[in-house]
Amino acid sequence: MKHPSARCGDQYRLLKIVIEDEQLALGETRQASKTWDQEYDSLVLPLLQDDLPSYILYRLDSSNNQGYEWIFMAWSPDHSPVRHKMLYAATRATLKKEFGGGLIKDELFGTTKEDVSLSGYKKYLVTKAAPLPLTAAEEELRQIKLSEVQTDISVDTKQQTLQGVAFPMHGDAFEALKRFRDKQVNYVQLEIDFAKELIRLSNTEPTEVKDLPKRIPTESARYHFFRYNHSHEGDYLESTVFIYSMPGYKCSIKERMLYSSCKNPLVDMVENNMQIDILKKLEIESGEELTGDFLYEEVHPKQHAHKQAFAKPKGPAGKKGGRRITRPPGDGEEDD
Repeated sequence: MKHPSARCGDQYRLLKIVIEDEQLALGETRQASKTWDQEYDSLVLPLLQDDLPSYILYRLDSSNNQGYEWIFMAWSPDHSPVRHKMLYAATRATLKKEFGGGLIKDELFGTTKEDVSLSGYKKYLVTKAAPLPLTAAEEELRQIKLSEVQTDISVDTKQQTLQGVAFPMHGDAFEALKRFRDKQVNYVQLEIDFAKELIRLSNTEPTEVKDLPKRIPTESARYHFFRYNHSHEGDYLESTVFIYSMPGYKCSIKERMLYSSCKNPLVDMVENNMQIDILKKLEIESGEELTGDFLYEEVHPKQHAHKQAFAKPKGPAGKKGGRRITRPPGDGEEDD
């Protein structure tokens, strides 16, 4: 969300950014009347709600070659719902990028008002100048920054989920996965019940490869477990494939974040607790991707063929190689 006047900085001291209808929006603003530190607490602290996250952009009096410098505050109180925390954490990198990363001098993350008060900011500056053991809030900020390094996360990516969200699984879903493990069904589709924060069973229809594309919803995310029965190099194989389908930006921010955050805990539980060996994990946007050739190449990648093509060159012809001279010329003998 870009705000041209914010870049000029001569009008605003503070911008409060909120999420409304799953979009970043300008909430409240405050104008500058004193030096930045004289009015810091009186402007910032009254805007922090005890049960709802928000972003605060606070202008300093210093500037760089891009304009005035700002403090970026991520307010995430402990008593706010997990879903709200996730929504704000998911948009953090986007907001910084659109506002202008070069304008942000310092970042604060707070769960209590003390964390983002003027005294909290000064403690942050001391820590920044001379690194000390991280506080709980600073450690959480570090983890959030790590999660922003890569925004395109595939199912195979091994990293901690945003808040370690692991929704409980409804009994029907658990029983369906047990039946899948025991080879009583060959396909299980799961969905998230947002209202009850549960993972529920969606579908267990008998499914062949040709049926997979029509199992993928076009406007909502799903988790799929499919037993891929096929032949490979003369062997009959039964391979479990996990498919995470997310139809691009047709889904809301909340849906994308919840499915992404619950994915790894779900896979870990299925593999470690239910002892279902998942051979391949896929992430797709559309069922049209799930052709027979695509699935086969994902389960049996052709990388080994390239390695063989660059195998060690053959040695000289013959079992022991070509003739070699073992005595000085003129001796009249050569070893084989």
